[in-house]
Amino acid sequence: MYLKIWMKKWLWSILICVFLLFTCFLLLLLTTVKQNKAPSNEYVINQIRLQVNNVLLYIEDHFTSLEQNLNLRNSLQEMSNSQDIEITVVQLDGRIIFNSIEEDPSQFISLKDDLHYDLFTSQQLAGKIKIAFPIINDKQEQIGNAVFTIDQNILLPVKRSNHFMIIVISGFLCLFIIGLALYMIRKANKEILLPLHNLKKSTEEIVKGNYEQKTVYPRIDEIGDLYAVFDQMRLEIKNLTLQRDEQEQNQKKLISSISHEVRTPLTTIKAYLDAISEGICPDMDSLMSYIQIMQTNTEKMSRLIDDLFIHTLKELGHIPVNLTERYSKDVFTNILHPIHHYVQTTGIHFIEPEYIPNVLIRADEYRLEQVLSNLITNALKHTSKGDSITVSINIKNQLLYINVIDNGNGMLPEDMPFIFERYFRGIQATGETAVKNEGAGLGLSICKHIMDAHNGSISFKSKQNRGTIFTLTLPII
Repeated sequence: MYLKIWMKKWLWSILICVFLLFTCFLLLLLTTVKQNKAPSNEYVINQIRLQVNNVLLYIEDHFTSLEQNLNLRNSLQEMSNSQDIEITVVQLDGRIIFNSIEEDPSQFISLKDDLHYDLFTSQQLAGKIKIAFPIINDKQEQIGNAVFTIDQNILLPVKRSNHFMIIVISGFLCLFIIGLALYMIRKANKEILLPLHNLKKSTEEIVKGNYEQKTVYPRIDEIGDLYAVFDQMRLEIKNLTLQRDEQEQNQKKLISSISHEVRTPLTTIKAYLDAISEGICPDMDSLMSYIQIMQTNTEKMSRLIDDLFIHTLKELGHIPVNLTERYSKDVFTNILHPIHHYVQTTGIHFIEPEYIPNVLIRADEYRLEQVLSNLITNALKHTSKGDSITVSINIKNQLLYINVIDNGNGMLPEDMPFIFERYFRGIQATGETAVKNEGAGLGLSICKHIMDAHNGSISFKSKQNRGTIFTLTLPII
């Protein structure tokens, strides 16, 4: 389960528990306030009247005989005991004719101080109410007073509330909330903090250069997504590091290869210059032969230096390609004419296009010459004397197509996916070819970059022992 959903559920559970707990405390508070609220005076007087009504009626009926008749006094005493009410009967002059408390020595009371007809003045003793009611005869005349002393708890019994259950429920809810909080802390430690700690350790391993330690998380949630992305990042860093190491190794090989390739023609040129300066050449034909050999080696060095220079510019992200509007016939005539002369000197038959379309294109003549020179030089590395190299140019779908075709050895199938990669040189050609298979593996990579800068493309078809066709396309304006 995703942590977002899990936390949402548990948060709602805690909120519901807190709400229930608040409700319980609110009910407890309301119940307590209601119980503590004092009843109104009118209500209390009515309660007292109802409580003593039968006793008061009995006293009114037998008031004149009460003092002398022992049976009436005993009955009144029984009524006092049964209802737990203290009864005092007083004449109008304050003389007591009956008192349910026999040990009371008083014979007279103060009508002014001891008779209380209202609730406010009747509460003289804590927890008791002492109140007087007038005794009325049949003529509706007051003939005496009856004083009643009643326990408040009997008169107004305390209502038993459900406080205990509310307190128990509140306590249970408190314990449940504490349990939820502890569970959430434990789950957060187990499913958030511990995985993050493991992820931190994996990060430290990556910083140390150890890219082999996998990060695995068993569940599908936010942390699982983080682990998956982190492991993808680890693999990406590992691949980038391997590529960087491979590139550094290739660059070292490139420098070593170019150093070797440049040293060989330089040594040859130096040897022939020394021979000429020492007068070894017996005639002009030998001198011209020496000069031709030095010229060939100079061109070889020039190609190597050009490739290295272009490669360096490419690494810096900038190969200068200055596109200008030119007519295609002038451009390719200027490019192919010197190439024709060079190819013929190698013993390979060079076939120029019979017709060059004269259309307007945006091109850098110097860079296109580099591309065609690279393609034809590569063709010479895979052809033998007597073979041919053909260049054809035509128009199709508003594109100018330039084909470089040879009938040489062709490419090996395993080399084809990588021929535009930097530093890739392929399997060395076998047999005696027109030009030795030398170079730094940069030519075709540079060709692709130049054609991309022209908004064009470069592609090829090749069959082993049948030859290769390279096709360049340029958009027509």
